[in-house]
Amino acid sequence: MCRKMDCARARSHQHDKNRVESARDRQMTISVIMLFFVAFLPYALSAHLAVISPQDPVLPIGSSLTAVCTVSAELEITARSLYWTLNGRRLARNTYRVLSQTESSVTLHQLNGSLQQSGDNLVCHRSNGEVLAGSCLYVGSSPEKPINLTCWSRNTKDLSCRWSPGSQGETFINTKYVLKYKLKWYGKEKDCEDYTGQPYTCYVPRDLAIFTPYEAWVEATNQLGSATSDVITLDILDVVTTDPPPDVLVSRVGDLEDQLSVRWGSPPALKDYLFQAKYQIRYRVEESDEWKVIDDAGNQTSCRLAGLRAGTVYFVQVRCNPVGIYGSKKAGIWSDWSHSTAASTPGIDRSQSGSCDSKPSENNSTLRKELKQFFGWMRKHSYGCTDVSIKLYDQWRVWLQKAQKTHDQVSKNRHTSRLHTINVGTHDTHTASILWFCVQPTKKRAQISGNSFDQYTRI
Repeated sequence: MCRKMDCARARSHQHDKNRVESARDRQMTISVIMLFFVAFLPYALSAHLAVISPQDPVLPIGSSLTAVCTVSAELEITARSLYWTLNGRRLARNTYRVLSQTESSVTLHQLNGSLQQSGDNLVCHRSNGEVLAGSCLYVGSSPEKPINLTCWSRNTKDLSCRWSPGSQGETFINTKYVLKYKLKWYGKEKDCEDYTGQPYTCYVPRDLAIFTPYEAWVEATNQLGSATSDVITLDILDVVTTDPPPDVLVSRVGDLEDQLSVRWGSPPALKDYLFQAKYQIRYRVEESDEWKVIDDAGNQTSCRLAGLRAGTVYFVQVRCNPVGIYGSKKAGIWSDWSHSTAASTPGIDRSQSGSCDSKPSENNSTLRKELKQFFGWMRKHSYGCTDVSIKLYDQWRVWLQKAQKTHDQVSKNRHTSRLHTINVGTHDTHTASILWFCVQPTKKRAQISGNSFDQYTRI
C-alpha cells in the first residue's frame, strides 16, 4: 500500500514539474514575438502610412506615367518635402507636382524599356532620404512572332531546337517562350521542359520516334501580349548530327616538305546505322587564327594536305556530316569540329597554301610539267605495272626537292604546287587528295637515282 502511495506522489510531482517548464517555454516564445514586433513596428507602420499608385504597372515602350505618393497625416510630414528616384537616380524637381498636403506626384514621359526584367524601381523618399514607398515599373513590348526555328538530333537519341525572338528581339520585360511539339498525325501536344542551355533553345532528351514526322512551334507570352511561330515539320532522321570524328592523327609524309597526312575515325555512335558520312577539314598555321577549309574531303577517313609551307606547325580539325541515314534525302547537319591536332612539316620554309580538295589552281602548268617529267622517267625505267602505289612518286618528289637545293635550276613555284587528280587521256586540271602511280615489282624495277631523275628534271 505504501509503495502505491509513493508512486502516485512521484507521478504528481513530475506532472507539476512538466507544467512549470511548459509555462516557461510559452512565456519565452511570447517574449521573442514581442521583441520582433517592436523591432519591425516602424517599418510596418511606414509601409501602411505611405503608398504609391499605380502599383507595379506594365506599360508599352514610349508611354507616359503619372504616379502619386500618398502619405498619412500620422507621419507629420508634408508632400512638399518629398522627392522621387528612379533606379536610385533622383528625378528633376520640375517633374514633381504637389497635389495636397499629403500627396505628391511625378510625371515621366516617353519611357524606355526597363533596364532589368524585374522592373525599374520608382521610389518616394522623405527629405532625409528615408524610403516611404516604392513601385516597380515594367516597360517593354509585346513579343513578336518567333522566327528561324531549327531543330537537330544528336545521333537520333534526342532533339534540340533553337529560335530567334523576332526582328525586334528584346521585349525588356519577362517573356516566356515555350517550345511545343507533337507527332504530326497523332499524339498529344507536349511542352519542352529543359531550357537550361543557350538562350532561346530547348532540349528534349528522350522518348522520340523515328520514321514518323513531328510538328514543332514556339509560343511567346508576356504581360503585354503573345505570339506564335510558324509550325515546322521534321523527321528525326533528316536532322541528325553526330559527335566530332575521333582519333584525328596528323603526321608527316616521309621527308616531303610540303605535305601532311590526316587520318580520323568514323562516328562511333552511328556504327549500327546505314549512312554515308561526308567530312570537312580545316587547318591553319600556328601563328594565325585564320582557318583554311577544305569544303568536301569525301567520305574517306584519310586525306593528304599538299602544297604546305616547309618547316611549319599546322593545326588540323575535322568534322562529319552523317548523310542519308536510312535513306533520308536531306543534306544532314555538320558536327562540331574535333579538337585541334598539331604537326609540323619538315625542311625549309616555302610559302604556299595547299589543300586536298578538288579546286582549280594556278600551279597546274607547273604540276603538268613535273608529271610529264615523271612519266617520261617511268616510261624509260619501268616495265609493266602489277601494283599501285604512291610511294614511288613520293620518292621522286623528295629527290626533286633535294635537287633544287643544290642545282637552283628549278623554279620555286614547282615545289609549292598542289597534288592534282590527273585523268590520263583527258585535260582534267582539278586538284584532288591523292595521286596514284604504278610501281614495277619485277627484277627490272627502276632504281631511283640522281642520274635517272636528273635527265627529266633539268630545265
